[in-house]
Parts: sequence; structure tokens; C-alpha cells
Amino acid sequence: MEIRVLKYFLTIAREENITRAAEQLHITQPTLSRQMMQLEEELGVRLFQRNRVSVTLTEEGRLLRRRAQEILELAEKAEQEIILNRETVTGTIGIGCGETRNMEGLSRLMTSFRQHYPEVVFHIYTANADDVKEKLENGTLDFGLLLEPVEISRFNFVRMPLREQWCVLMRRDSPLAEKETITPADLVGVPLIVARRHSVRNELDNWFGEYYRRMHVVTTVNLSYNNCSIMVENHVGVGLVHDFGVPGDALCLRPLSPEIGNNSVLVWRKEQVFPPAVTKFIEHVRAAAPML
Repeated sequence: MEIRVLKYFLTIAREENITRAAEQLHITQPTLSRQMMQLEEELGVRLFQRNRVSVTLTEEGRLLRRRAQEILELAEKAEQEIILNRETVTGTIGIGCGETRNMEGLSRLMTSFRQHYPEVVFHIYTANADDVKEKLENGTLDFGLLLEPVEISRFNFVRMPLREQWCVLMRRDSPLAEKETITPADLVGVPLIVARRHSVRNELDNWFGEYYRRMHVVTTVNLSYNNCSIMVENHVGVGLVHDFGVPGDALCLRPLSPEIGNNSVLVWRKEQVFPPAVTKFIEHVRAAAPML
């Protein structure tokens, strides 16, 4: 597979139309179609479901789209690292982040770093810890700000200072709003919006204890505190969330009892040769860690 052909494939996947994709790529439609048929023959699978007006990805096509995006990101990073003058600290640093208040500390690190190296650009990718770890391991991200529990034995890390406290996000007119804290018994029969990530769900399930099987989960979420807030405000349920403050006048937060919380870590791969910008940021993080 050539990088050029993968770019063709991703353009078709985005446009869902061979003719429009060919126009975007400034090649003829027959040429583009022939390239895709050759790619399918090379892989031995069908990548597209074709009809008269559009094309859609097959299951194999969706898998290739994901991997092709990663391959092109790696190719772009490699090209930048080769072209850059290694004596000048420029380039990009990719950081994957969950939704955590420790973004405050990371932001301060980024700001102080750019005071010394103003030509460095940070790329922030927001996702849960499992997704970020995968991109760290395949090299498309340089750092990850991960919310525990998470397995980090394969990474170097510094621990971030703020502990994330679990709360219940609810409407102010909810009967639960009259309570100072929320116990597992208080949530029996209440529609719940909870995290989808397996390790986090296990932690919450342990907190529910004997009430676990009586919980009424109506929605699971990957990320986006803002989306959860909108759903809570519109009566979908109450949200089990970390304390980011109250988003708007219609909602309120109540802490869990017994209290549970999570720490965060900033991680990067062990025994890895990094470009100068990433190496300098690692040094900066290590030097600043005691003061975070």
C-alpha cells in the first residue's frame, strides 16, 4: 500500500462519492476507481459498498480507514522530524487528554514551555484513557494525561496534583438536590448516566455495593461533561461525574458518600527516541513536577 493510495481511500471515505473525491484530488474518476479496485485486489477484501450515487465503507473498509489515518499521521510526524533542523526546537507535541481538572496543571506546563520554545505547537486530542494509550503505543501521540485506574507499567510518568472527586450531577428541582451527599441507596430506581469505560464502571459498581443490581442505567457516555450536563438538564437522568463545577443555574452537584475519587498521571513511552521538542518537554515536565 502506498501513502498516496491511502490518501485517495480516505478522501473517498469522507466524501462517500467517487466523483466528488476525484475532484478533490484533481484526478480523473476512472483513475481513482481503478486505484481502489487495485487496493481491494491487493488486500483481498471489499472496502466499499457501491451504488449509483454513493459509496459506503464495509466493515473491512472501516478498519482500514482507522489504520490509514494512523499511518498518515505517523508519516507526517516522520517527515516533520526529518525536515526540522535538530538544533532548533520546533515542531509539534501531541498530547491525549481525558476530561480532568489536571488540565489546569498541564496548561501551565505548556505555557511555561512555550516561553522558552515559542515555535513549538501543541496538538491536543481528547479521548478516554484506553484510546489515548493505544495512540501512545502506536506513536501517533507523544504524551497522555490519563485518569486512573489505568495500567501504566509500560510508561514513564509524573503524578498530577489534583484528585478528581465523583459527584452526582442533577437538576436543582430533583428531590436528590435536598441532600448534602448521595449514597448508593439514594440512587435506587433513579435513571443514571454513567461512564462507559470498563475500569471506571467497575469502580462505580464497587461503590454501589449491594445496590449494584438495582441501579437503573439509561445512558452511557465516553466523554463530554458538557453533553452529560445537557442530558441531565433535559431530564434524561442524573449523571455520575467528576466535579468540574456546576454548568449553569439549572443544575447542581452533590458529592458521593462514601467518597470516591481518582488521580491523574502524565505519561510517555519508555525507551523511546523522541524528536527534540518532545525531549525538551519531557525535561521540562520532570523539572516542574515537584512544583505542580
